[in-house]
Amino acid sequence: MARVALTTEAADVLRRLRADHGELMFHQSGGCCDGSAPMCYPAGEFRTGGADIHLGDLSVDSFVVPVWMSAAQFEYWSHTHLTIDVVPGRGSGFSLESPMGVRFLVRSRLLKDEEL
Repeated sequence: MARVALTTEAADVLRRLRADHGELMFHQSGGCCDGSAPMCYPAGEFRTGGADIHLGDLSVDSFVVPVWMSAAQFEYWSHTHLTIDVVPGRGSGFSLESPMGVRFLVRSRLLKDEEL
């Protein structure tokens, strides 16, 4: 079962970011300054490890964008399906889309019994 998905609009932004930055990855932020937001980085720029969970991979055309979340945060989100979307506005200075005047956000829904 896929735990993450992507809207068409977010895929369009990822295409532009990949053209400029190469391979990409997401890490779902656990909060702090920008709340809980999916942060897009060049692949490998954000170091993941044993304290992170690989939620899945987003396929966009011929490339894949892995999505990660801290294990501690996953305990709260383990019963949800996440869809990465994009909206107008400025998000974090750490995420690659920030200079584009848009920001990624997560839309979530509870998993259905058959998905658990």
